[in-house]
Amino acid sequence: MHQEKSIPEIVKEVSPAVVSIVISKLVPVLERYYYNPFGEDSPFDIRIPMLREKGKELQEVGGGTGFIVSRDGLIITNKHVVNDSDAEYSVLTNDGKEYKAKVLARDPVQDVAILQISGNNLPVVKFGDSDKLEIGQTVIAIGNALGEFRNTVSAGIISGLSRTMTASGGGVREQLEQLIQTDAAINPGNSGGPLLNLYGEVIGINTAIVQNAQSIGFAIPINKVKKDINDIKASGRIIYPMLGVRYVLVNKAIAESKNLSVDYGALIVGGESKDEPAIISGSGAEKAGLKEGDIILELNGVKITEDNSLSKLIAQHKPGDTVRLKVLRNKEEITINAVLGEMK
Repeated sequence: MHQEKSIPEIVKEVSPAVVSIVISKLVPVLERYYYNPFGEDSPFDIRIPMLREKGKELQEVGGGTGFIVSRDGLIITNKHVVNDSDAEYSVLTNDGKEYKAKVLARDPVQDVAILQISGNNLPVVKFGDSDKLEIGQTVIAIGNALGEFRNTVSAGIISGLSRTMTASGGGVREQLEQLIQTDAAINPGNSGGPLLNLYGEVIGINTAIVQNAQSIGFAIPINKVKKDINDIKASGRIIYPMLGVRYVLVNKAIAESKNLSVDYGALIVGGESKDEPAIISGSGAEKAGLKEGDIILELNGVKITEDNSLSKLIAQHKPGDTVRLKVLRNKEEITINAVLGEMK
């Protein structure tokens, strides 16, 4: 039988596997010099201070938190923490050791990345089951970013499940689905760190905080991350199936505002710019004949709703799978079969 532990016990047990991720970049070294606009031989001794580049040096420019999930050095963090492909990354463990880190994969859908450090017999976290979470249960967030957020611990409760929000950070803006909402303090320092239950198991990754709102933080359920880890171990990359449509989930409010005949499904719609087409060129959706304005009502007989989004249903499949779509087009229901591609 599982036995709940005290928060200090959990922190002591889990902290060795929680690490600082340090971001470093080559930045210009500037030096001051003085310039005479009339020339150095001028009788007028006028000196204007100027700056010029004198080489480059590696400098720490940011950081975040991660946690070790395998004894040979696989580390989970947020994608926005390690999104700069020009940067160098290193990892500091709780015992003061520093390791060079390589980004193995950045998840194309979730705010998740997997790093690798060279090590053996490293301390690791234990995974819980995020499908069994309940609103009101106590959770703990641990952070280990350098600076003012070093070794932060906060506790709170789960205040919501299956939340959807738009997060931005590290120059990235993306829609995140099926999130855990918590009132445990989530800040930039524990972004990428573990959210734990009272058994000391990781049930989520701290990922975003709503600006200008008190006590609203979010975490990605750990069960959604386990697939990434298995993909990396099996094939060295994170694999996602893709239909190739841009959509909004239909609810009562959208149905009324757009005068739709249904209040559920996925409405295929383009974005505001040319870079956001409704149907991705060369995708399974284009080959199957889906069109902007179609509403996908069901996938393989399962109704598409806010709780059962199209991306959630697609994620249960593999690239190459054929899915059966019930589609509403011009107020007429049709069935379309589409072959899923792989998201790059």
